[in-house]
Amino acid sequence: MDFSTITAELLKGFWENVRLFGLTLVFALPLGLVISFCSMSKFLPLKWLSKTFVWIIRGTPLMLQLFIVFYVPGIVFNTPMKTRFMAALVAFVINYAAYFSEIYRGGIESIPVGQQEAGLVLGMTKSQIFFKVTLMQVVKKIIPPISNEIITLVKDTSLARVIAVSEIIMMADRFTARGLIWPLFYTGVFFLVFNGILTVLFGRIEKKLDYYRS
Repeated sequence: MDFSTITAELLKGFWENVRLFGLTLVFALPLGLVISFCSMSKFLPLKWLSKTFVWIIRGTPLMLQLFIVFYVPGIVFNTPMKTRFMAALVAFVINYAAYFSEIYRGGIESIPVGQQEAGLVLGMTKSQIFFKVTLMQVVKKIIPPISNEIITLVKDTSLARVIAVSEIIMMADRFTARGLIWPLFYTGVFFLVFNGILTVLFGRIEKKLDYYRS
């Protein structure tokens, strides 16, 4: 097979990586915020349930979580996942929501309590204080760790092949089975380019938020 044909096939596989990446962010970013609020809740059962969930998810391999999400519903509840991609998406959303929640929590708790007290003295509601005083400072603080997690997510999407999602590494393995090794190394170019674009994007976002200094 020639270079252009192999590139076209790998692009088809990489589209699955990009699709998994994009949908994971769409669902995991807001879910992580919800989990962070639960972890900071004054209602102790909810707080400890949330913290235990985060501890389990962060303490176990994503590969194992993929197997659990894909196989356990069919074995235990007799309701298997409709598609392998859906199973991968659910596992990735749960995993990254847990990581994002800790980043959110750290960012929110890093804001001095005095700012909230000053807002209350001025007659602001708690929601007004959060959105008008706290939020942009939190965004400034969490952009670097969030960007690191997002770049890691791009690479982690290749793990979806363990449940036979036809992502780029799995597509390259098919060429390897035919005796072509170089397509497997060629996949690195796709990840490097995509992560390079993300790095530039996050760099610009950080510069725009420079006026929010601690």
